[in-house]
Formats: sequence, structure tokens, C-alpha cells
Amino acid sequence: MDNKNDYKAINKQTWNNKTDVHIASEFYDVEGFLKGKSTLNDIELPLLGDVSGKKILHLQCHFGQDTISFARMGAKATGVDLSDKAIERAREFAEKLNLDVTFVCCDIYDAPTLINEKFDLVFTSYGTIGWFPDLDKWAKVVSHFLKPNGKFIMADFHPVVWMFDNDFETVFYNYFNVEPIVENETGTYADRDAEIATKTITWNHPISEILNSLIESGLEINSFNEYDYSPYNCFNKTVEFEKGKFRIKPLENKIPMVYSILASKK
Repeated sequence: MDNKNDYKAINKQTWNNKTDVHIASEFYDVEGFLKGKSTLNDIELPLLGDVSGKKILHLQCHFGQDTISFARMGAKATGVDLSDKAIERAREFAEKLNLDVTFVCCDIYDAPTLINEKFDLVFTSYGTIGWFPDLDKWAKVVSHFLKPNGKFIMADFHPVVWMFDNDFETVFYNYFNVEPIVENETGTYADRDAEIATKTITWNHPISEILNSLIESGLEINSFNEYDYSPYNCFNKTVEFEKGKFRIKPLENKIPMVYSILASKK
């Protein structure tokens, strides 16, 4: 199988296989979510501000928890994801909660051909950017969907995190985008003991590549922040040093784990 040409099909199958495992996991706490718990974090919430009445496009929405959280905050939300299984479940949750949320299943690169709208906010978060080989193409999609003066908000795991092996013992991968990273693993970050075997094809993107792709697409960077913790306990060898804040225990606070970006369309 030609990885370069088939990465979408391989990754789509992986996320289809993960969806129900994730929904059943304690990590995603679907029961708490259905009862009203928001899935948005303190890192992105100040950047979002008051979203009531705003149109939000959520790229790579998985099974829609953040998208639905936006709707609960009064936004008109649209979620997009590659996994048809995830989108199917997202629609089920929105219907169950009686919320008007739109979900579209497609590759993000193809979204401009399927969604004929402009948005006040485009949002993406946590584990998103590594699925794309071409960030210039991705950034053009972000810019395409923004109204003039619209805001792009992103929070994601820092590329330094992806340099390490799974147990954070050695620097295993290149910080720079030099080649596709092909991995086979069992379990998933939401349930490490799950009886699931997956293959993924991803790319590591340095911060300079991320920022420059947005700048080249006509966006102005308004803020960029780095954080020495993750709001999710999704890595090996973690310690919760404050409630809802996790670090890699042997690395303490010595590496950036998450970054956030606020950008606006000129």
C-alpha cells in the first residue's frame, strides 16, 4: 500500500475503529457530557470569549463533544470530521440533546467544496495538525471559511511532545517535517487496554511551519502561547500536579506540552 496516497483511507479506518471505544471510555466521560459537562478547557476558553450568536466551524470534531459544547454556549456550530462513524455518533448525540448542530463528514482539504458558508470563528484542538502532510493547503482552508475579521483559534499538543518514543525515554522522531510517521499500536490513548489494533500515518510540524502557513494564508497572528502541561491524561508516565493538569513525570516542567494560537483574517 502506498502510504503517501492512502494515508486518508488508513487514518479514516483507524478513527472509525476508535470511535465506539472512545465513547465507552472514562476518558471522554460521555455520561457526564450528556448531563451538561462542557468539554472545553481553560486554555482555549479565554481565546474563544463569548460565542453566543456566533457561527463556529469546528475542524476535526471527532464525535462532536466540543461542537455540541459550543451549541450549548449559544453558538451556531458546524463540526467536520473524516470519520463517518464519528459523525454518525455526533449526530445521534445532538439529536438526543435536542440541539441544532450541523455535522459534515469529509476530509478537511475537501471541506470548501461541501460547505458553502463563512464563519465568525474556526476552531481546532488537540491532536489535529499531525494528520495533514501539507499545512499550506490546510491553512488556506482555514482562511477560506473565515469572514473578514473572523478569528481562528487553535490549541494543540506541542511538536516537541511528538519527538519522543511512547515512554518518553528517547528522542525518537525529528522535530521537523522530514517524512511521514507510520505507526502500528494496540489500545488507544483513551483506553490503553482496549482490544484494538490500529495503524496511523502522521507528520510532525514544527511551530515555524504552523505559524508561517497561517501567515501566508492571510491570517494575522494575535497571540501564541506555550504551556508546560496537558489538560488531558493521554500520555504514558504522567503525573497530575494540579487538578486537570498533567505532565510527563520524568520530564517535569522542562518541555512545552501544548500551544495555543489566536489569529484573525485581515
